[in-house]
Amino acid sequence: MARAGLTADRVVAAAADLADSIGFDKVTVTALARGFGVKDASLYSHVSGLQDLRTRVALLAAGEFADRLSEAVAGRAGRDALVGFAHAYRTFALEHPGRYQATQMKIDPAVAQESSAFRRTVDTIYAMMRAYRLTEPDLTDAVRMLRSTLHGFSDLEADGAFRADRDVEASWERTLDALDLVLKNWPAGPEGDSKKGDGHEDRHADE
Repeated sequence: MARAGLTADRVVAAAADLADSIGFDKVTVTALARGFGVKDASLYSHVSGLQDLRTRVALLAAGEFADRLSEAVAGRAGRDALVGFAHAYRTFALEHPGRYQATQMKIDPAVAQESSAFRRTVDTIYAMMRAYRLTEPDLTDAVRMLRSTLHGFSDLEADGAFRADRDVEASWERTLDALDLVLKNWPAGPEGDSKKGDGHEDRHADE
């Protein structure tokens, strides 16, 4: 019998909070049950196992991440949107390390397709990139560069890998300046590749 007061939503939210505290990869049903003061069996009324629990946390985190990103770019365009997007990305990754790690989890494609969370993040990225008027394959290349840069910077910062005397905030601002400059002056690709378009490319290559 399910313990009174426990619901699937409450269990998943607690697991996400635990992930932020100890790391997503360390979240277990046993650790979560201990936090609730119940036996493991009490949680199996709400999740089918560890994989199901982690998948649900990933979907929850992806939805929260998508909300944060879309709010950051609303009403903005060009560099202003890029900066808002980047700041929201980095802030989420640093404030919610476990949740952010969960958004990187590979989940069943069928499960992902049923949720709008991951798609909304991709939609926000591509909508933000429209002002740079790139077409495929340059658009996908640029999106990959952007995601790699933001992920790498945030991940390294969270791990305390930036040890030089240079102020991290100063490096971050210069990174955003560089990203904007590159996107505005995207290099010409091999002959036949697209370069500039009308800013309304709808094909999302990386989803």
